[in-house]
Amino acid sequence: MKYLFRISLFIYLANFFNSCSSTQKIELMKPEPDEAAPITYPITSSYISFPINLAVKDIETQTNKALNGLIYEDKVLEDDNIQANVWKNGPIQITEENGKLRTIVPLKIWAKYRYGTSALGLNLYDTKEFNLNGVVTLVSDVKMSNWKITTATELEKIDWNESPTMTIAGKEFKITYLINPTIRIFKSKIERLIDESMAKTLDFKSNIIEMMQKASEPVEMSKTYQTWLKVTPQELYATEAKLEKSAISMNVGLKCLMESYIGHKPANNYSKDKLVLKHIGNLPDKVVANIAAVSTYKDASRVMTANFKGQEFGSGKRKVTVQNVEIWHKKGKIIIALDMIGSLNGRIYLSGFPKYDPDKKELFFDDLDYALETKSKLMKTANWLFQGIILNKMKESCRYSIQPNLDEGRKNIMNYLNNYSPMPGVFVNGKLSNIVFDKVQLTNYAIVAFLNISGNIKVSVNGMQ
Repeated sequence: MKYLFRISLFIYLANFFNSCSSTQKIELMKPEPDEAAPITYPITSSYISFPINLAVKDIETQTNKALNGLIYEDKVLEDDNIQANVWKNGPIQITEENGKLRTIVPLKIWAKYRYGTSALGLNLYDTKEFNLNGVVTLVSDVKMSNWKITTATELEKIDWNESPTMTIAGKEFKITYLINPTIRIFKSKIERLIDESMAKTLDFKSNIIEMMQKASEPVEMSKTYQTWLKVTPQELYATEAKLEKSAISMNVGLKCLMESYIGHKPANNYSKDKLVLKHIGNLPDKVVANIAAVSTYKDASRVMTANFKGQEFGSGKRKVTVQNVEIWHKKGKIIIALDMIGSLNGRIYLSGFPKYDPDKKELFFDDLDYALETKSKLMKTANWLFQGIILNKMKESCRYSIQPNLDEGRKNIMNYLNNYSPMPGVFVNGKLSNIVFDKVQLTNYAIVAFLNISGNIKVSVNGMQ
């Protein structure tokens, strides 16, 4: 009996001293993460307005590509009594002069001209062949109609490199005194030839519609965060085209939906047939768009762990130190798990709603409190930690700056605004003037801060191949 009494006394004392120990261990029920449904960021119309400048030098380059070698051939003599072949005899030169295009075309022309009549059933026709070698100067008015830049060209003059000749009886004779009046025969053909070539070079409507089709393809902005940007064009605006300072310029505006997705690549449901094209008198040179600053819970946990480093929380002699922080999402709130050592060893859970401090550019957690699973246990084991003063001190460390995310987002955007060239000869430049916070939204693995962006963009075409 004495032996059993001693064992019982030993166990009682051990339990007594263990209960009086200043260090307690808690084991709490973990608020399990939610698998939040994939979200689609709020769809708001964005407006992007920008000037486009097309250098006259590029018009010259493209016209030279379009017109090479034999540029015109008319094999039928009977319809208008003219049969002709026209060759480009050297590089075409195009300049801007007083708001018009001046085009100089070196030409070599072979022509057969039929003259005479058929009367009383008699065929009284004869033909003559001409060989022309000279430089034709044409002047074109430029205008924009139905989203197409068109030209109205008139032949101004011809300067002959050598005297025009005519073949008679197999021999060539100079006919300078005769050919100048007859050049009107070719005038309309040459003018139409230049206008048709310019129409292909300046087919702005087809190019911009094709550009919108490419722009609607979702772009992966970050492989790390699996973020995608999807642009759906809705309306396009353009001002009247102007020819000045050796360039054709106009302002273009795009109304579009800009959506950001996390996860898999979104489907492209854009149809160019639904795009509305409008002519407008004036457009502001500005950008109003949106961006999402994504902070993964892993990154936020790392930052907040650093915030708690070296800090003690407690009341009187009872103190704890936070060793590690882990956060996740549950039912629209953020769960903050704190691993602690000191007077209390173990893990406690806090929960709150993410908010944004625009002055400090920091995310913090409003209505931060102990998680429900935590409260009941704390009431029984460490009521001193449940005091509001300790919780308020913890709140100060439960915040982190998204400035690095904003800086990264700005840097990524500036890559597309600093002489960015989506294709040879096309350059995009611009600047961001303001970034304003909008809202915070939670996903199953990240906190997303939505921001509104303003700035301007300029697109120039110079050196297009």
